[in-house]
Amino acid sequence: MKILFYGTKSYDEQFFTKLLPQYPGIEMKFIEANIHEETAALAKGYDAICAFVNADLGKDVIEALHHCQVRLILMRCAGYNNVDLETAAKYQIKILRVPSYSPEAVAEHAMALVLTANRHMHKAYIKCRENNFALNGLMGVNLYGKTAGIVGTGKIGQAMARICHGFGMKVIGYDAYPNQNLDFLEYVSLDELFERSDLISLHCPLTDETHHLINEESIRKMKDGVILVNTSRGGLIKTDDLVDGIRDHKFFAVGLDVYEEETDFVYEDMSERIMPHSTMARLLSFPNVMITSHQGFFTEEALSAIAKTTLDNAKDFMEGKESPNEVTA
Repeated sequence: MKILFYGTKSYDEQFFTKLLPQYPGIEMKFIEANIHEETAALAKGYDAICAFVNADLGKDVIEALHHCQVRLILMRCAGYNNVDLETAAKYQIKILRVPSYSPEAVAEHAMALVLTANRHMHKAYIKCRENNFALNGLMGVNLYGKTAGIVGTGKIGQAMARICHGFGMKVIGYDAYPNQNLDFLEYVSLDELFERSDLISLHCPLTDETHHLINEESIRKMKDGVILVNTSRGGLIKTDDLVDGIRDHKFFAVGLDVYEEETDFVYEDMSERIMPHSTMARLLSFPNVMITSHQGFFTEEALSAIAKTTLDNAKDFMEGKESPNEVTA
């Protein structure tokens, strides 16, 4: 089986190449170009392609892959909202993903965003580098004794709930499918979670139902001075409404590892360019907003798990085995 890896960085090649000897019969080629309609033709002669969360796998791209006789799309990530599943099913192209790699990696990053945005660690670092040891602008709030609201209690949400519990927080959660094993977490309605939480952390998938879950109406229900963190999908938040809420001093702090406009520039060095989108520039201008570059997954353990599961998926397909990681329309 020949696999073309799109949108790869040096770390992708490093972790996949390390495991390749364990998978005889699989050949890999890595290219920096991401997949879109113009680059899909590069897959001609390959049995499968491997893409990441920032790939364009819409109708036109999948049709182009079909013409290249690609039979398998390997997603080296958990999310697949960027894949046109109906078109893939039409052409009998299988979609296999990595449903779980390291829930703790993402949850720990979510808490890092909470702590950084709350205690202004990024500002304190810059000030001290300039020999400025004044404390003005650095005041935070205690997390101990506060209420953490976890939206989505899958594996990552559970990991975040455990971290918040360890901080001495009261933990409440919302999920369409409650996990009764979390004996320290109280399940409530989404409206009640918005109303009671001092910290809201988003860990649900992006679907038609959750798109713009955080909007003007839901923000209005939240406490004044709430901390909001999103390490899931940018589309969960209506960015214009978030900006209005920040301007109205609704939020004490906001931590974002994902954002609606990230597809075009995430994982790219944009330091020499002018940002083309005004909403990102507005978010970056607020002193109580902490933004990172969709790096919640970025640990050695998570990258190793992603590489292993992706290659296991390819092996199962090659051997004609059913995979629990298949995504269907």
